[in-house]
Amino acid sequence: MRCPFCSSDDTRVIDSRLGDDGASVRRRRQCQYCNERFTTFERAEISMPWVIKNDGSREPFDEGKLRRGMLRALEKRPITAEVMEAAISRILRRCADRAEREISSKDLGEWIMLELREIDHVAYVRFASVYRRFQDLDAFSEELDRLRNGPAPDTGTQLSFLENGRRRRRKR
Repeated sequence: MRCPFCSSDDTRVIDSRLGDDGASVRRRRQCQYCNERFTTFERAEISMPWVIKNDGSREPFDEGKLRRGMLRALEKRPITAEVMEAAISRILRRCADRAEREISSKDLGEWIMLELREIDHVAYVRFASVYRRFQDLDAFSEELDRLRNGPAPDTGTQLSFLENGRRRRRKR
């Protein structure tokens, strides 16, 4: 790392800590030539896939667009910023983990709806009404029925520690 004061290449790290968001590393450095100290931040650069739109056009993934869509759906709902940010992080991780360098806007929209369905049903219906372009009240009603009658959210595959309100006893 080059010193911002004297441009020397001879610097050393004197302290490293996780950044405030946990996704970066804050490094305190000292120049060996002029002894000035300065701070740098290191963040992993993740290449997000391109988004293939319904009309076949391609555009770079835009985290701001994802965030605005989630905010619009969750507007005036009792959901904390932390819950929303966690959902956005899961969607971003899912996009980055894909082996393909392109993702369809349809897949991305479905992932957003899955997250919103877990967070808040009203936000889910808001997003679905725009995303699925409901043309009439019947289409809207069908989506509400799917929401009401759909499978319960997956709570994982872990077995319950308690069975019928009592502890299981091991046979000896």
